[in-house]
Amino acid sequence: MLRGFEVVSKYADQKLSLPQRQTKNAAGYDFFAAEDFVLPSIWKLHFVKLFRRINNDHELTNKDFIKVESTIRPLLVPTGIKAKMADDEVLMLVNRSSNPLKRFLVLPNGVGVVDADYYNNEANEGEIFFQLVNLGPKDLLIKKGERIGQGIFMKYLTADNEVPVTSQRVGGFGSSGK
Repeated sequence: MLRGFEVVSKYADQKLSLPQRQTKNAAGYDFFAAEDFVLPSIWKLHFVKLFRRINNDHELTNKDFIKVESTIRPLLVPTGIKAKMADDEVLMLVNRSSNPLKRFLVLPNGVGVVDADYYNNEANEGEIFFQLVNLGPKDLLIKKGERIGQGIFMKYLTADNEVPVTSQRVGGFGSSGK
């Protein structure tokens, strides 16, 4: 297989659906949640207290900012899927167009990038996760098998005068560029 999807061994017996295009002209492959996942509403988190302090003209401390920053990070929703592709390809992870409007779900990184060497890495076997933030007023239960985002395979170009890169990936999610 030159390009395609597989279930990671952790979910081998979970009957997961591989990503699939919904129409013949669709560019994106829909990814599904590998398990039930609760995505908390950002409105329930500590940053609301921070805004109250700002509104009441209270002096904010470094501790306030640290607490907020540690609380409002995006969560990684597992797909149980890995993607194999050619060395000159990338899998772009993008939001479904209906997610922000209907479900208040956003990808805080805008677009996720899955490099070809992420496949079968030692840290997590190349499992793909979607970073999501729930901007809605209530916690959101994402059910196993629900569509959470899309993946689009793309070729990419490199600069003609690039210094040859010989380093190998070490690690899983977010590990390139160390």
